Amino acid sequence: SCKIFFAKDPLKIVRAHGQYMFDEKGEKYLDCINNVAHVGHSHPYVIKAATKQMELLNTNSRFLHDNLVQYAQRLTATLPEKLSVCYFVNSGSEANDLALRLARQYHGHQDVITLE
Repeated sequence: SCKIFFAKDPLKIVRAHGQYMFDEKGEKYLDCINNVAHVGHSHPYVIKAATKQMELLNTNSRFLHDNLVQYAQRLTATLPEKLSVCYFVNSGSEANDLALRLARQYHGHQDVITLE
């Protein structure tokens, strides 16, 4: 299922820094697909913030926490008034699933058109 990503054998990535990932042989690859385009791998600010958070609490967003509410308020304050609700999900797949379910509920239609 991963053949589309690799010309030959799959890569065995062992570390990453900044915008690059490195395989077991030390070859460097520009990471354009691994959700790090904003800050890169091993960014000192992100490491510091993550360490600080994990020292306090290490869980996902299934539990109510003031920081989630505050973040939602700050986020919606930047958006038009009609966009006043936030749904926090775990992944792009969950986001797509939720968007599809909301659209179906709102419009009452079951049909979907997708592009590959």
